[in-house]
Amino acid sequence: MATIESIYLGGLRTEATHVQSGTKIITDAPVDNHGKGEAFSPTDLLSSSLASCMMTLMGIAGNTHNINIDNTTCSVTKIMAADPRRVAEIVINFKFPKTYEEKEQKILERAALTCPVYLSVHPDLKKTVDFGF
Repeated sequence: MATIESIYLGGLRTEATHVQSGTKIITDAPVDNHGKGEAFSPTDLLSSSLASCMMTLMGIAGNTHNINIDNTTCSVTKIMAADPRRVAEIVINFKFPKTYEEKEQKILERAALTCPVYLSVHPDLKKTVDFGF
């Protein structure tokens, strides 16, 4: 169980501290929502969390099945909607450092699509994932 302590710093900025490690994350409201956009917004973190979780689960599956995914990257695009303001879609495009066999691809895809963040976000949130295999 992870504990996070957060504080509102004013000016639409927050600071979250991961208690176990002491690591801190600053968030700012985005420019299109009255903020300065000088740091990740909370919805940026949601989108980034999905991508990081997917890569982490692929890494675990890779370790289990001897599939090296070191240096895998992805780009994440967050698409907002209004009424109510929310994340409507997260688009993730993966780039792998090598070519994988079909069986390896299926293992990696299955792992990514069963990550806890993917399974926790509302089903109405569209998740568009391109593994680029």
